[in-house]
Amino acid sequence: MYDFGIILMEPLIHFQGADILNGENVVLYGLDMDIMPGDFVYIVGKVGSGKTSIIRTITAENKLLKGEGSACGFDLRTIKERDIPFLRRSIGVVFQDFQLLTDRSVEANLEFVLRATGWKERGKIDARITEVLEAVGMGTKAHKMPHQLSGGEQQRIAIARALLNRPKAILADEPTGNLDGETADEILQLLMDLNREGTAIVMVTHNRSIFEKYPGRVFSCETERCDEVVDEGIDIVL
Repeated sequence: MYDFGIILMEPLIHFQGADILNGENVVLYGLDMDIMPGDFVYIVGKVGSGKTSIIRTITAENKLLKGEGSACGFDLRTIKERDIPFLRRSIGVVFQDFQLLTDRSVEANLEFVLRATGWKERGKIDARITEVLEAVGMGTKAHKMPHQLSGGEQQRIAIARALLNRPKAILADEPTGNLDGETADEILQLLMDLNREGTAIVMVTHNRSIFEKYPGRVFSCETERCDEVVDEGIDIVL
């Protein structure tokens, strides 16, 4: 028997038979989902279909009470409160409404996140902020206030923030929802570039044109289920 050095990758995010909650109510039953390193995955469906509840379960904001679930090596059913910050350092999250702190500069927004996640050395903090801003094409915007930036620029800063701790995966919850079509395309191109560099992307959207133009794996949420679309002939209800 020869060993050809085949490495079997473990999923970054795994659900099997998982019931997904929104508050105390089950919104999705029996979720099966594996997100592998380097995947680009869409979670699509109508408003209220449970898409965002999946994201909140991955980050341990929502509890997982039934079925299997894990994210970046953490068991989502048994994770301790003290371990949740470490889980969230492994995952970057990008929101529709940017969620930048409006009372401080771009640089100060990013520094706040780094210090909150354990960074202490000024030189390393400054270097990392420069790196992520350059990565999203915002290298000259460090001293701007959020209100001085366009919507697309604010979303680029939000993506830079998500990159700070070198996450294995980025969860993007309707990241283009507040942007015009041209700016949305720029943000999708940026996410695609990050994906090509090895970061897994999980994107929630109800915009069909996005996942038709930028192909990836698609999970469709409908009538309390969320299943992977493997047949291109299946109509996705949005």
